[in-house]
Amino acid sequence: MRDHRLPGKLASMSDLDQLHISIADQMLYGFSAGRLRIRLPVSTALNGPGERNGSGCTPRGQHRVRARIGEGLPVGAVLRGRRWTGEVWSPELHTQFPGRDWILTRILWLSGCEPGYNRMGSVDTFRRYIYLHGTPDSEPMGVPLSHGCIRLRNADLLDLFSLVPAGCAVLIEEEACPHWSGTTLN
Repeated sequence: MRDHRLPGKLASMSDLDQLHISIADQMLYGFSAGRLRIRLPVSTALNGPGERNGSGCTPRGQHRVRARIGEGLPVGAVLRGRRWTGEVWSPELHTQFPGRDWILTRILWLSGCEPGYNRMGSVDTFRRYIYLHGTPDSEPMGVPLSHGCIRLRNADLLDLFSLVPAGCAVLIEEEACPHWSGTTLN
């Protein structure tokens, strides 16, 4: 599904200033100056939306990218505790660690912006370690299967990572966005 980007324009795009994640669409929409520039399939939480610590749910509401982790690592780099293990994902490694929640390639670590809803206390997105991160290509996109994070294809995450600055606004909502799903990217 690498056809969700504006062909030939990705490298020349300015930074994105807003990401919108639709849980219903299982899609990430990226904007620059109000213009839809990128559309990528994602996988949000198997447990659905929710903000509580330990829920395994994807938090909703306004967020910011608090940290960008993994610049310069190889595609498929295995990250644990936000550090590279020195491993690169392979089917053999996957077989060796069958229950591992694979966090690969890059991390965009989110922080909630709404105190009492997704920030501070038992609903703190940052302290829940909610990321946008890569996942093995064998994992399906468009289907909610994560433990709370937003999973992306590694190649898509590499493209996205280069366009998303620290502090970028991220809105996560349950609603579908039919007006963006078929819109021409510009």
